[in-house]
Amino acid sequence: MTTRLKTCWTPLGRCVVFLLASSSIACLLLDFYQVCPMQLFAKFVFLPAFLVLLAMAVLDFRFADGQLGRGVLVGLISGLAAAAAYDVFRLPFVFARPLGIASIIPPMNLFKVFPGFGAMILGQPIEQINYSAAARLLGWIYHFSNGATFGVMYVALIGNASRRSWTWAIVMATGLELGMLLTPYPSVFNLAVTPRFVVVTMAAHAIFGVGLGLMVRQFAPRQMWRRRPAVGSA
Repeated sequence: MTTRLKTCWTPLGRCVVFLLASSSIACLLLDFYQVCPMQLFAKFVFLPAFLVLLAMAVLDFRFADGQLGRGVLVGLISGLAAAAAYDVFRLPFVFARPLGIASIIPPMNLFKVFPGFGAMILGQPIEQINYSAAARLLGWIYHFSNGATFGVMYVALIGNASRRSWTWAIVMATGLELGMLLTPYPSVFNLAVTPRFVVVTMAAHAIFGVGLGLMVRQFAPRQMWRRRPAVGSA
């Protein structure tokens, strides 16, 4: 008698993966709305949830058909790569004056929120004259954790990357940013939501979406989402 490895990449399994991954951005949102300080949520919810997500992926490779594990892995890698593309796109705006291109590209401090993220995680005031090295480092780590977990959330949403258009990643990325602009995010970080800011930040998130969608499509070929062949015999 032959047996087949069970799949955990079911609607329920994908929902669990999505919720665990969403704990990253939940850190920020719950702090905005004074539900839970980011310092506590990051330590006692987000970090454990992320470790559980990784454990699920490892166990899925070991005991199931590996679809869930591959989904998590592809999402993390693709999300990190998309976050890097997102930041590269913003570099000319951030360094417009040092590069001598301020007459062509408007100077914009698009990285100003990152030290604030770190300060929130450390339980420090958001607005500071000189942020500590720890706040700056944690801020960047948190930024990339968002990129990585957005990637996992996207893969969990679409399920089978070979059967979905990669452009859904653009819809998700720009939708998330539009939603963030409607939260207390701009006021908390003292961001001037001008037409220029909205255009640039939406374009940056569209770049993130393009990078995410194409990466997932590239590293998740059709065969990755099939079950492993039957194992065991009579």
